[in-house]
Amino acid sequence: MLLLVEILAGLVIFATMWSFIPSFYWWVRVADFPRIQLIFIGFFVLFGLIVLADWQDWTTFAWAVGLGLALSLQLYMVLPYTFLWKKQVQTAVEKPDAHRITLLVSNVLTPNENKQALINLVKQHQPDILLTLESDTAWEQALSEIEPDYPYTVKVPLDNLYGMHLYSKLELINPQVHYLVVGDIPSIHTQVRLDMGKVIWLYCLHPMPPSPTEADKSVTRDAELLMLGRYIDVQDTVIVAGDLNDVAWSHTTKMFQRISGLLDPRIGRHFINTFHADLPFLRWALDHVFHSNYFTFVAMKRMPHIGSDHFPVLTTLQYEPETKHEQPEPEATPDDHAESLTTITEGLQEGKAMDMQRENNS
Repeated sequence: MLLLVEILAGLVIFATMWSFIPSFYWWVRVADFPRIQLIFIGFFVLFGLIVLADWQDWTTFAWAVGLGLALSLQLYMVLPYTFLWKKQVQTAVEKPDAHRITLLVSNVLTPNENKQALINLVKQHQPDILLTLESDTAWEQALSEIEPDYPYTVKVPLDNLYGMHLYSKLELINPQVHYLVVGDIPSIHTQVRLDMGKVIWLYCLHPMPPSPTEADKSVTRDAELLMLGRYIDVQDTVIVAGDLNDVAWSHTTKMFQRISGLLDPRIGRHFINTFHADLPFLRWALDHVFHSNYFTFVAMKRMPHIGSDHFPVLTTLQYEPETKHEQPEPEATPDDHAESLTTITEGLQEGKAMDMQRENNS
């Protein structure tokens, strides 16, 4: 039993160190994801060491110190997304004339046949905006049922797992579909007119994940996120939403926040672990909403299972421009700007190579 405990301790220490290697390869970047799981395993192993190990043996102290350092690093990464941390976004104050916007973000899983589950969810909660990811023509046809309530739409049906549909009760102004890095992976950029007349920007993303079945490297994902971060004007009122195929505590996502100046409403509150819906122990937050400091927080909830491998997320924000100076923006360093430009350059090159390979294979 002690041998098993030591093996698990070595696994936690190795995985922790591995996650800090500066590499784009998927088999390195995958270590960004299971930090919560490694913390649970690490504390279980630490308890096992305390109970089973011979404390007269110096190797016991070596395992305990190494495990303690690994757990400290993992906790440092994830604790900001718990109630133990200071809130990055203030809680909204109830006002009779409050201006709120509610978004439902749902990676539907293209072959998912339970389309009615999402339709029922939309009818129940009546979000101002619905963003679907991985939606194809079949999903578009099914969601036509909600269109009488959602007259403003942007439809990008694709059968490559990167289709995207936007349905809005609020007016969309000059919506555009962009393919930022890879030729068949869209993003939607649009302005939205709130009920009180204020115009904001909404950016919807779903970059390619680093994995053995998708992309060998994370660089196209990272480049797409950082391109958008550099494009965003900190003076604008902005919401970014989508399945980013990255966790909130990753190096890239945190750098995106610093470059864009956007806030994460989960910081100081709780995890919103959306993937994998069918595997409770293997869950992390891949579906995100970031926003500028003109908004305060009303609610952010994971919705029930709809048959996808992702849970939908329902987010409500309140427009309160008077709180801007009370919610400081993350600030980028010169190193952030230099690294982001390098990543974007490499990402565009990798995206071009992917496009050429697809053309050659077709």
